[in-house]
Amino acid sequence: MNWTVSYLPEAKEDLKKLDGSIRGQVIKGIRKVAQNPLPKTENGYGSPLGNKNGADLAGLLKIKFLNIGIRVVYKLVKQDNDMKIIIISARADNAVYKEAANRRKSNNL
Repeated sequence: MNWTVSYLPEAKEDLKKLDGSIRGQVIKGIRKVAQNPLPKTENGYGSPLGNKNGADLAGLLKIKFLNIGIRVVYKLVKQDNDMKIIIISARADNAVYKEAANRRKSNNL
């Protein structure tokens, strides 16, 4: 079963800022994960997040694009079968996780 993929407005902007070839890889990866975005512990593709350097990310999941250094952080809204993309960014010094925590808080996720 495919899940619906939705983006926070900020995440849409993140995607637009990526170089065209990288953007294509990220979109392809998100589509693949959307087929089964559950945590790996539930036989899905998502990697669960917890606390990262003081940022509370419990309940969120990530997709790692190792070859391009990009992370996608998302939240599952199971009753709606919605995979909500929170941030798409380079991992640089865990800044992506701090920003994900900020966006989560400001969007009441």
